[in-house]
Amino acid sequence: MSLQNVWHLRRVADTASKACTVCYKPSTSVLITPDNKLRHYQSTNNTKDFFYVCPIHLKDRGFCSPIVDEEQDAKMKRDEELAREIENVKREYEEKQKKRKEKEKEKGKEEEDKEKGKPEDSDKNAEKEKTQKINELRKAAESKQDDGSPRIFALHKNFYQMRINRIRNNELAKRNAERLRDPTSLPSVPKGDL
Repeated sequence: MSLQNVWHLRRVADTASKACTVCYKPSTSVLITPDNKLRHYQSTNNTKDFFYVCPIHLKDRGFCSPIVDEEQDAKMKRDEELAREIENVKREYEEKQKKRKEKEKEKGKEEEDKEKGKPEDSDKNAEKEKTQKINELRKAAESKQDDGSPRIFALHKNFYQMRINRIRNNELAKRNAERLRDPTSLPSVPKGDL
């Protein structure tokens, strides 16, 4: 019976929420051992385990600590790069607007009246381009980004030991129940002369 101290965070539907193991409030967050599904756990007698826990307890340093993997670091770096790109697009747009305003100031009022339709169209086009670029970058960021919180945890020593003890006690209870059901497992009455 070896239970690794690696727990993956999974979310369940609001209708499937159950009591948190720590505070007994309804929770939709489940910590589960790797490569395990809730339905699969009920049908097999593995040492795999799961339990419901509130998201607030996941942030508690005394309960568990996140295991940061390289994939999450890479995702965070990509998100930062996308944020930088969005800022660059905004800066470029603002610079173009400043240049256009300066050009318009240099031109006389007569020229502005004649070409008034053209700058408005170019301003509208430039703004459309800016919003399109920003929307594309945001959509890309949203599709790649989950919720930013860690998804893999390690329980602290005491809580991990509690989970191991719980599994051990369940196995002992199952064994004892099987022994009581099977009459051949009980010793027989001695026969013969004493």
